Amino acid sequence: MMQSYSNANVNLEQQIGEKPMGMMSEFRTFAMRGNVIDLAVGVIIGAAFGKIVDSVVNDLIMPVVGRVVGKLDFPNMFIALAEPPPNVPHTLDALKKAGVPVFAYGNFLTIAVNFVILAFIIFLMVRGFNKMRAKHEAAPAPAETPEDIKLLREIRDSLQAPRA
Repeated sequence: MMQSYSNANVNLEQQIGEKPMGMMSEFRTFAMRGNVIDLAVGVIIGAAFGKIVDSVVNDLIMPVVGRVVGKLDFPNMFIALAEPPPNVPHTLDALKKAGVPVFAYGNFLTIAVNFVILAFIIFLMVRGFNKMRAKHEAAPAPAETPEDIKLLREIRDSLQAPRA
């Protein structure tokens, strides 16, 4: 009885000792797969691209839309949901700093436009990749010749062969 307990204890120690190394090597294998690295690159590029789209929306599109609609400043379009304290300017930043709850619908509109532009650009990219993939896909392998056709060809070839 004591012998089996001792063997079980040794096996448990071996498993515990090998488990962290096995897990680390498994993690290394997982982290070095192409998909994980591709995902990391995609996240980094996506973050940088998001900043570009933010700039396009905030610095180019929304000022033009505001000018066309009537000199609206979208980021500063809001409704104060409480009475602002005295001597606090009636701007979005000042009211937020003063702790006044605000309904910032202009900021929401800017972010919604940002999302629509980003989603449209991603749609165009995926569409382009799908077209490229369709062009580069190899043609399917021709179907294997049926057995009866093979036999008929052999008969034909043997009949055409010169007789000795």
